[in-house]
Order: sequence, then structure tokens, then C-alpha cells
Amino acid sequence: MQQLYYGVAYYDEYMPYERLEEDIRMMKAAGINLVRIAESTWSTHEPQNGIFDFTSVDRVLDAMYEAGIHVIVGTPTYAVPTWMVKEHPDVLAETSSGPGRYGARQIMDISNPKYLFYSERIIRKLIGRVCKHPAVIGYQVDNETKHYGTSGANVQHRFIKYMKDKFGTVEQLNKEFGLDYWSNRINSWEDFPSAVGTINGSLGAEFSRFQRQLVTDFLAWQVSIVNEYKQPDQFVTHNFDFDWRGYSFGVQKDVDHFEAAKALDIAGVDIYHPSQDELTGKEISFGGDSTRSLKGNNYFVIETQAQAFPNWTPYPGQLRLQAFSHLASGANMVAYWHWHSIHNSIETYWKGLLSHDLRSNPTYEEAVTIGRDFKKLSANLVNLKKENRAAMLVSNEALTAIEWFKLPGGEVRYNEIVRLLYDRLYEMNIGCDLLHPSSYDRFKNYDLIVVPALYAASDDLLEKLNQYVESGGHVVYTFKSGFANEHIQVRTGIQPGIIQKACGIQYSQFVEPNKVSLKGNPFEVEEEFNQVKVWMELLTPTTAEVLAWYDHPHWGTYAAITENKYGRGTATYIGYVPSPEVAGKVLERACKAAGLYDLDQELRFPLIVKSGVNEAGKTIRYYFNYSSQSKSFSYPHRSGIELLSGRNILPGEPVELDRWGFVIIEENEASVK
Repeated sequence: MQQLYYGVAYYDEYMPYERLEEDIRMMKAAGINLVRIAESTWSTHEPQNGIFDFTSVDRVLDAMYEAGIHVIVGTPTYAVPTWMVKEHPDVLAETSSGPGRYGARQIMDISNPKYLFYSERIIRKLIGRVCKHPAVIGYQVDNETKHYGTSGANVQHRFIKYMKDKFGTVEQLNKEFGLDYWSNRINSWEDFPSAVGTINGSLGAEFSRFQRQLVTDFLAWQVSIVNEYKQPDQFVTHNFDFDWRGYSFGVQKDVDHFEAAKALDIAGVDIYHPSQDELTGKEISFGGDSTRSLKGNNYFVIETQAQAFPNWTPYPGQLRLQAFSHLASGANMVAYWHWHSIHNSIETYWKGLLSHDLRSNPTYEEAVTIGRDFKKLSANLVNLKKENRAAMLVSNEALTAIEWFKLPGGEVRYNEIVRLLYDRLYEMNIGCDLLHPSSYDRFKNYDLIVVPALYAASDDLLEKLNQYVESGGHVVYTFKSGFANEHIQVRTGIQPGIIQKACGIQYSQFVEPNKVSLKGNPFEVEEEFNQVKVWMELLTPTTAEVLAWYDHPHWGTYAAITENKYGRGTATYIGYVPSPEVAGKVLERACKAAGLYDLDQELRFPLIVKSGVNEAGKTIRYYFNYSSQSKSFSYPHRSGIELLSGRNILPGEPVELDRWGFVIIEENEASVK
């Protein structure tokens, strides 16, 4: 990439009246230099089976090219037209809720041969038509792809073949999954039941893994078709999304992002988050760190909010803060869903940069300032390289396993644990990458690896983590780590299994706490944050130092949090669900021991620091104020220039940040490795 992209999703097909010329005028005024089109409108492009009409695509491409605006063309396969379902109702996914019904998007069986036939045809017709158009710089395959719970006869047939290939014999399968229980034993492949109704977590989790593989294969298949037409200077991307809690929250349970991203040239992402007084930047940071880590490179924010729901209309200054926060995590593109607020259907109130009157408004006017500054600072900020020394290991398998064996109450799930720890690192201004369980070769790049609730993990992964600690690394584990293997078969030895060697602890019992706290309040937090809730493992140290004991008349002889020296490194183990305050204290201790505590850690949320090295080899430092009050700090690094204002900044100089404000400082001297 040679420039920053500032963009919008644009649908000429949705407009209530002719205004392409006016839209382009307003886009140019706002510094919009990219639009994404076509991924949502299959029924417009193919109104009847085999009848194609790309009029809207052609006119937008020609107009954007004349205006100097780049275009990403999406394959329109995530929402199927009515004629397809009328002719082939089996293209709809059959799920645990029964046969599919037409109406919503993303209701297909993405492995159905008829759906794939029509998908390939529309992809080839569309991409073949546009690939040499000078406005087109790249393609997005599908949209926020997931498996949609598909589990009908077609999927069952494929799953049985997958299981034969993986396990060879039903005897091996029965042994690995414990299928003798409740007479679930499978004595012939012909008798293999649907996994939808299974009570066996191993079988259920394997089916989830298989469904995630369907997504990986589907996206790779689309990429392979697009690559036949893609020109040498064009790219292919996809917009991954996350677990949803009313906004982007954590690891996506239905997609292995790391595997699915391998086919792409550039990883893309959709990030939505709370706004107004609830704007913290945490979702922007987590989504950015997650996506940057997929390919170890810069990424695209293909969708984020402009106004969105009414309670997300940003306060003055927040749209700017959000846009530059994406860049600070390594994004080379920030694009809004979407340009215009639509006037019908389910997303009528998911508002774009323009409101329903399609005129200028305060959000659009703030976007104008962003576009101006993106253009001005593009050479300084594009292709920001980040080399973090802390990482978090996240696992789809652990997520699925904990869904099968929930913690008491069912409210604290895998992603709550992930975000409990990630958010504390963010608040301490500790830069963080995300690691896939298979990325053993990357462990050595980090001084600290945080491992939330790694309930399902192979022997090999746990041994590699032990070796990492022995070689001088620092690991922070939480409860539920190391308990079961990759098939959710509980290990038969004393817990926490293989990692007890590095952690220096053991336990065989766990309980739901009742009136339990940490003895002596060792982390000096308010008493309400010193409580033990949801889950507690009764830890006995073997070689570990105890950082906190449980305070309880019966459980008081057991440890709650431990730290163990193993080889040249250290393993910390948290045996219960800590409060954010305690989790922060434990991680602070681990970061200091790992040598990660430096000048930027003197600042804490709501002052957030992000940094990287630009193409000129100079360090870029972003300082963000995520609060409604002005904040000040003393600039602690080498002299530089504040890029937005152009003023020089000296070491120790006071810097004032307005509410929801930020500064960007480029150091004067190039970084030295």
C-alpha cells in the first residue's frame, strides 16, 4: 500500500432518487478515496436465473474512476436471490432449529453444490466484467462469512467422510470421544448419527471444528476463482467479524480466522463498538490486534460505524479519535458502513455518514477533517510496523469446549475471560499480538504470553509452552488451562496436566465459591474486588510461590494465585475468576518481571498510547484521551514533531489533550534496531 484509504460502502441501488453525481461531490469534499460496492446486491445483478444486469456496477465504476476514487468489488454471495430458493429450496441451511426460511441474509448451506454452482457463476460474471476496469484496486470475497449452523444431509455426508479421514476406524473414534457413555457408541460408519443432538462434548466440538473448516474452504474456494481474474496490482480481502455482545467483543466461535486468512492477500475486519460515554477504544484495539496478527501485517477496517444505532451517534471529536485509533493499531484503511442511511428494511436505523436526509451533518463534517488529515499524513502513517513483546494465545477449540462445559451460572464464557485479560493489558498500554495455538514458531518472539482458559489443548501445545517458559519466557495462565486434550478428553493425571511442570502446582478439586475472598487482600484493592466468584480451583503449590491464598474456613489452606520459576522463565497461574482490579495487578507484576514496563506504562487508561515504526524508519507515537475531561502528561520520549499541528515536541514537555482528543508524534531520528 502506498497510501491510506478512507472509504465507505456505497449502494447506488438503494438510493431513493438519482444522486450519484452529488454523492461523489460530497465524497470528494470529505476526502473519501475508496468505495466498496456490489457484495450485497446479487438479486439486482441477477434478477432471474441466468439473466444478468450489471448496469449499476458499470455506472458506479465509471463515475468513481472519473472522480479518482478507488473501488473494491465484493462477490455478492452472502445474500441469495429469491429465484434460487424457489428453484432449489435445499440451498437454505438446515440447522438445529430446523429447515431454513428465506428472508434474512446468511441463511445458506455454504457447502451445497447448487449454491456453489450459482455462486461461481455470478463471481465469474461479475469479476470477469470488472477486473480490468481502472477504478478497481481489489476484491472482497463474500461478507462476514460463517457456517450459519448448517447441519443438514449434505453436511452430514461430508462430516462422516471427514471423520473417516481423521480417525480411520470407528474403534479409534469411540476411544478418543468416550462414546460408550449412554450407549452413544458408533459401531459402523453407516450408523453415524447427526451431531446436532449429541450430548457428547467431544463429538459436538469436533463437528464445530468441521463447520469452521467449511468456512475456511469456502473462502479459499472463492479466492481461487477471483485469483483467475485478479490483475497484478489488485488484492483480495475479506471482512472478518467477531463474537457479538451488541458490539464486536471477542473470538469468533464460527470461524478460525487464522486459517481462513491464509488464502487472502490482506486481512480485513468489521469493528463495531459502544460510543458516547461508553467509548473506550478497547474493541478497536482488540479487533485491530486480532486482525493484524492474522498475517503479521497491516490490515483493512472494511466496516466500522459512522452513526449506526441512535445511541452510537458519536460525540464531537469521537469520529476522529476512532479513525486514528484504527491507524494506531496498524490499519491502512478505515471505511464506514455506510455512506448513506437507507430508507427501508431491517438496517434502516443503522445510519451511515449521511443521515436519512442525505445532507451534510456534524458527523459528515467531522469526516471531512479526517479525510483531509489522512491525505496530509498518509506518507507518515501508512504501513505502520508494530513489534509487540506481549501476546495472547486464543483458541477456537478452548472456546467451543467451554461452551460445552460452562462455568457455573453460564455468564462468564471464554470471551469474557479473554477480554478480562486483554482489556487490562490495554489499560496498561502494553502492546499485544494474538497467537494461534499452532504458531509455536512465534512464541520465541515474545517476552510474555497470556493464556486465558486453555481448556482444550494438545499435548504438543502444552509442551511447547513449557519449553517457552524454560527458555526464559513468562506465561500467565488462568483457571481451566491444560485440563483436557484437543478432543476435550479430560487428562487422567493430576491437574493442570502437562503445564503443572512449569506452574509448580497441582489440584484435583474445584468448587463454586461461596463467601470466599483473598486472604489479607494481597493486591490492596477495594474489598468488593477482593472477592472470589464463579469458579475456584483448590491449588496446592509444589514448587510455586503463592501470591494469594483463599480466605475461607474450609478452603483457606489452598492457593488462589501462584508464580513459579521454571528454567529461566516464570509461569503465573490464576486459579479463579478474578476481578478486573486483581487481574490488572497480576498482569502488572508479570509485565514488570518480563521487562515490559517502561515509560509508556506510567500512563494509564483513559490515556492510551500506541506506537510503531513508519516507512521512513521513524517511531510514530499516538496518545489518545478516551474521556470527556481534558488530560495532560509529560512527553517522555525523544524529541519529535506533532504531525497534526506541526509543532516541535521536546522530552519532558507537557502535552494537553482535549476531551476525546489525541496527538501524533513522529520522532525526529530514525529508530535504531
